[in-house]
Amino acid sequence: MTNAHTPAARGRRGDPGTIAAIRDFNRLYTRQLGLLNQGFLGSKLTLTEARVLYELATRADITAGEIANDLQLDVAYLSRILGKFRRRGWLSRKVSEADGRRRHLRVTPAGRAAFRPLDGEAKAQIADLIAPLPAADRSSLVAALGEVRRAVAPRAESPVTIRGLKIGDIGWITHRQGLLYAEEYGWDVTYEGLVAKILSDFVADFDERWAGAWIAERDGVILGSVFLVKASPTVGQLRLLYVEPRARGLGIGRKLVQACIEGSRARGYRKLKLWTNDVLTSARRIYEAAGFKLTGQESHQSFGQKLTGQMWELPLDASTRER
Repeated sequence: MTNAHTPAARGRRGDPGTIAAIRDFNRLYTRQLGLLNQGFLGSKLTLTEARVLYELATRADITAGEIANDLQLDVAYLSRILGKFRRRGWLSRKVSEADGRRRHLRVTPAGRAAFRPLDGEAKAQIADLIAPLPAADRSSLVAALGEVRRAVAPRAESPVTIRGLKIGDIGWITHRQGLLYAEEYGWDVTYEGLVAKILSDFVADFDERWAGAWIAERDGVILGSVFLVKASPTVGQLRLLYVEPRARGLGIGRKLVQACIEGSRARGYRKLKLWTNDVLTSARRIYEAAGFKLTGQESHQSFGQKLTGQMWELPLDASTRER
């Protein structure tokens, strides 16, 4: 038997701070959208009934089993709702041509007429909610909602894209690298300071003939980045490669490094170099796979840790360019 002191019981209790934050948000959300009102959006339907009607109106040839599974509804409870809709003339059933055992559900014109004002009111309600928000805050809200969805209900992900630098990226990347290296390697605030200086200099001295930035993104959320700076007229330097923990194993680091290599060749560099630390094993494997060779290393005390710094180099096509 599981008691309050077993690992399983402790796991079910979870993190009190996270639980409190989620419950607080749930209370705000239900109050803000009026989900506790007796009728959903002023209709005579309950929230569950309205959601079932939404599934029927927006999905072709859906089955009762699919609705029950997607909405996590008791089959008997769903059956009562569908019976209510049929009595109102909102729902029809058709035997599947591919499988005679399946019954496809279809919303009738009367059901669609009942759904239309609900759908319009729901959209208007959200529009009113976000109307005071500036465009930047709306983008942040959409990104945050995507993060919540991925955390609590993982599904097939959208493709990862590699793009150039945008406003807001510099501060975000500085913030994320400072946090991640502190959490994963125990590095202190001096590392965040170094990242801030590197990126501040990158912006201040930026010249696209010599420098570049590549940002990995999915659904508006940054998953990683890498930068290219000028070390000399013939040598470029790869800097600040990082990938978010949840996106590791997807080949994003490899794609970012390859983008930096191609960008270096396009700018006419004959060699690409980088400095890293031996504890960053995943990054070192990416560099080795891309053809970089270790050219030197030395111990140093940095970021509150004893580390071994390493220099890596990659010869590039010996092309020339005119400036």
